[in-house]
Amino acid sequence: MKFLGNVLAVIVGLFIFTILSTLIFFGIIGMIAASSDQKVTVKENSILHLNLNGRTLVERTAEDKLDLGAFGNPFGPDMSAGLINLKRAISEAKTNESIKGIYLNVGLIMAGQANLLELREAFLDFKESGKFIVAYDEAYSEGGYFLASVADEIYLNPLGAIDFNGFSTEGIFFKGLFEKAGIKPEVFRVGEFKSAVEPFILTKMSEENRLQTQFFLDDMNNLAVAQIAESRGIALDSLQKINKEMLIRKPQDAVTYKLATALAYEDQVHAKLREKLGLEKDDDISTINATDLGSVVKSKNITSKNRIAVIIAEGDIVGGNAEGVISSEKFAKEIRKARKDDDIKAIVLRVNSPGGSIVASDVIWREMTEAKKAKPLIVSMGEVAASGGYYISAPADTIVAQPNTITGSIGIFGLWFNVKGLLNEKLGVTTDVVKTGQLSDFMNPTRELMEVEKTIIQSSIEDGYETFISRVAEGRGMHPDSVKKVASGRVWTGTQAKERGLVDVLGGLNTAIEIAAGKIDAGDDYRVVYYPAKKTWVEELFSSFGDKVQARILQAQLGENFHLIEKVKQLQNYQGIQVRMPQDIVIK
Repeated sequence: MKFLGNVLAVIVGLFIFTILSTLIFFGIIGMIAASSDQKVTVKENSILHLNLNGRTLVERTAEDKLDLGAFGNPFGPDMSAGLINLKRAISEAKTNESIKGIYLNVGLIMAGQANLLELREAFLDFKESGKFIVAYDEAYSEGGYFLASVADEIYLNPLGAIDFNGFSTEGIFFKGLFEKAGIKPEVFRVGEFKSAVEPFILTKMSEENRLQTQFFLDDMNNLAVAQIAESRGIALDSLQKINKEMLIRKPQDAVTYKLATALAYEDQVHAKLREKLGLEKDDDISTINATDLGSVVKSKNITSKNRIAVIIAEGDIVGGNAEGVISSEKFAKEIRKARKDDDIKAIVLRVNSPGGSIVASDVIWREMTEAKKAKPLIVSMGEVAASGGYYISAPADTIVAQPNTITGSIGIFGLWFNVKGLLNEKLGVTTDVVKTGQLSDFMNPTRELMEVEKTIIQSSIEDGYETFISRVAEGRGMHPDSVKKVASGRVWTGTQAKERGLVDVLGGLNTAIEIAAGKIDAGDDYRVVYYPAKKTWVEELFSSFGDKVQARILQAQLGENFHLIEKVKQLQNYQGIQVRMPQDIVIK
C-alpha cells in the first residue's frame, strides 16, 4: 500500500506541476499579447540603449522578438540580435528628435567581422546627426571593441579588460580520436587549398591552409586596426604596435594608450549620460530598445510600385525544405516567386553561408540564372559567402562584399568513413553481405573501399569541380583557366576577391540595394521587401522549443566542450559531394 501511495503521490504531483506550468506559460503568452497591443511611443529626451553583450549577431530576427529571461524562460533568453533590425532602429534614432544619443553595451558581442563592420558603419552614419554615442563594458572582445571604438566616449570598468592583441583562429582536429575509435576517413577533393576535410585526416593545419589563413587573417586585422585608429585619433603605426605586442594588459593601459576615455563604474557612466541629457542626479534616464524603436519606423515608400526583393540566405546549404538553413527547395521557390512577381523589379540575394551540398547549390544556382534573365540580380555577401555560398552568388549581375567578408573557396570535396575497425575491433560486431553485383553495396561503410569505388568517387569530384569552375566563369565573364588561378579551394577576403575579379563592389547590404535601385532607375522611389517571411516570436518559440531545451542541457553539462559536440553533429550535413568552406573560421 505504501508503494501504491507513493506512485499516486508522484502522479498527482506531476499532474499539478503540468497544470501550473501550463497556466504560467499561457500567462506569459497572454502578457506578451497584451503588451503587443500597446502602442510604443518614444519619450522626449530618450536614449537608444543597445545591450548586445553575449548576443549572436544574425542577419534578421522576428520583428516582435522578446526576451523571456525575466519570466523564467526554461531554456534561457534567445541570445540573438538581427543586423537588419538593429540598422533600422539606428537609422530611426538618427532622425527621431526625441532620441538624443545611443548607449552601447557591446563588449562581448558574437559576430563575424563583416557584419560587425556593417553595424559599425550604421553607427558612423548615426554620428553625422551630431548626436552622441557612449559605450561602457566590463570587458571588450576584439569584435566588441571594434564596434565600441566608434563611440565618442568609451568607458571601461576599473577592473575590466580590453582584448586587443590581433586575430587568431584555431582548428579542431579529430584524427587521433578516429584512430582510437577505429574509424578511417576516406577523402576525395580537388584543390590544394580545399581543407574542409583536414580536421578528419590531420593533427594540424596543412602548409597550404596555414598560408591562406594567415593571408586573409592579416588583411582582416589590418582593416580593423586602421578603422579603430581613425576613430580614436591614434597614429596607425602606434596602434599597430599596441595591437601586435598586446600593450593593453591592465585596465589603465587602455586609458594611457587612448583606447578608452576613462575607467568608470556603470553608475558613473549613467551620471555622465544624465549630464548629456540635462537631467538631475536622481532623475530616471528614459531609454528605448531596438525592438521597440524599430516598431515605430514607418515603411519607406509603402505605395511605391518599384519593389526590391531582399532574400536572406543564411546558414549551410542543404537539400529539401528545412528551416534555419539554406534549403534548396525553399530558396529556389523564394527566388522563383520573386522572378515571377511583376511587382518585384529587382532581386538582392543576401548570402551568409559557408556552403554545403553541391546538388542543393546547383538547384539554387539554376533559379538564380533564370532570375537574372528576368530582372536585375544583385548579391550582397555578409560575414561569409564561400564555396557553395559563392556558387549560388556567381550568376549575379553585381556581387557586393564587405572588405572583410570571407569568400572564394572555389573547390569541392567528398568525405566517407570506414567504421569497420570500430565495429569489429572495438565493439565486437561483424557484418556479412550478399549482393548481385560487384558494386551493389557501393560505399559500404563496414569495409574498405575498393579501388574501383575510389576511382568513381574521385571522378565525380573532378567533374563537380569543373562544373563549379564553369558556373563561376559563366557568371563572372571569365575564362575557366582564369577562374582556376584563384580557385583550388582558396579563401579570400572581400578586398582580395575584388582584386581577383570575384567581387565587383565593396560595401554592405545598403550598397547592394542602392545598386539594384539604380538598375531600375527608381531614384529614391522604391520599397524594400524581405523574404522569406519571418516567423513571429511565438511561432519561433513553439517550433524550436524542444531543440533549444536539449541544446541548453548539453551546454550546461559540457561547458566549453559543447562546441566539440556541435562540430561532430555537423557531419550529418556532409552528405554527398560538398562545396564547403575549408574550415569553420572563428576569429578571436
